[in-house]
Amino acid sequence: MAGSGFHDPRFARIFPPNAAVRDNGVLEVGGCSVPALAEEYGTPLYVIDEQGLRERMRAYREGLAARWPNSQVAFASKSFPVLAAYAIAAAEGLAIDVAGAGELLLALESGAPAELIHLHGNAKSHEELVLAVEAGIGAIVLDGEADVERLDDLLTRPQDVLIRIIPGVDPNVPKAISTGGSASKFGLPISQAKELIAKLEAHPFINVVGLHLHIGSQVLEVEPFERAVEAVRELGEFPVYNIGGGLGVNYNVTHDAPSLDAYLDAITAAAARVLPAGSRLIIEPGRSLVARTGMTAYRVNNVKRTGATFVAVDGGLADQMNVALMNMEFTPIVADRANAAPDTTAQLVGRQCESGDLLVDRAELAAPAPGDTIVLAATGAYGYTLSNNYNGALKPAVVFCRDGESRLAVRRQTYAEFLGHHVGPSEEAWAS
Repeated sequence: MAGSGFHDPRFARIFPPNAAVRDNGVLEVGGCSVPALAEEYGTPLYVIDEQGLRERMRAYREGLAARWPNSQVAFASKSFPVLAAYAIAAAEGLAIDVAGAGELLLALESGAPAELIHLHGNAKSHEELVLAVEAGIGAIVLDGEADVERLDDLLTRPQDVLIRIIPGVDPNVPKAISTGGSASKFGLPISQAKELIAKLEAHPFINVVGLHLHIGSQVLEVEPFERAVEAVRELGEFPVYNIGGGLGVNYNVTHDAPSLDAYLDAITAAAARVLPAGSRLIIEPGRSLVARTGMTAYRVNNVKRTGATFVAVDGGLADQMNVALMNMEFTPIVADRANAAPDTTAQLVGRQCESGDLLVDRAELAAPAPGDTIVLAATGAYGYTLSNNYNGALKPAVVFCRDGESRLAVRRQTYAEFLGHHVGPSEEAWAS
């Protein structure tokens, strides 16, 4: 019955697996009323279908293992860097991919085993590498010579590394989330990667165990992934191949993202053609793990009819920056009347002071009114990640829902915390 009761049955594949509409029209997730959650925890509010998240992680891990037994699924945590998500990923048997010191600290604090953590990034700092080496993480992804130079000064024992390559695959995605083309800032061209691998063969501590690549995010076809896997054949044989993530998701009814089975079939078929038998295959899903399991709830502040109909909510660019950065086209619904057919076409806008603070262009809504709870579906990826304090907005809370109970995972930022970073007049006389 998951997804039952929506005014548009196609919404069932966009909203969380354990979302449904009650007989009174109220949207729920994990058995929890979304308007009631908004009342209890305040808005904006990130709401997570915990059971749906766990099931998606298991489907990835079990699906890949069934096709390629020596495999590993790593949670690309930049998509949702919440301590609870790290802990759940580790509990579900996933490794953890991090791209900075803060993410590494969250992973370690969650209890994830250090040997299952991978660190990568195109401009790692000395501080990040010190933390990674001291923690004893499983693998560091080398982006170039600078990483080698820093590790030369740090290592006193062997450290497994992967060499990030540029596969020369540029999928049809927004420029901001394309990472595999020849002009990418990430990784090394094949020729330079060969030189670095040869240089490191005799290194006493840097142990090159394999290759890493990534082509981008929100990829809505499988063929680019196949080409990316095939690109590694030029570099010889290794024990480990990390082919990244990037599988797209359905943000609205016009999207038709490949199924998980189709994606796994494609990459493992390509791997069987070019990778050594018995080598370890690693993938790093982020968006396709967490996007659908998350929603963002808002309160309607006002409805204004001028040059257009504007439905303004109490969030915006501060909690959904990915709309502007990644061209996301989210699906909205009035959570109080989720079974009602839309009767209003409106610009769903936020409260931040920019004309570009447009959450949904030409949103189809059911009689929107001040005080309503409006939800954006499939916002589990990068909403919380990119949250900010624009116009003094407070960063939202995150709540996980399962079996009719909600659990707070991230507290809403307070004004005291917002002000606490600033050096005020009690410490410095700025006015004089």
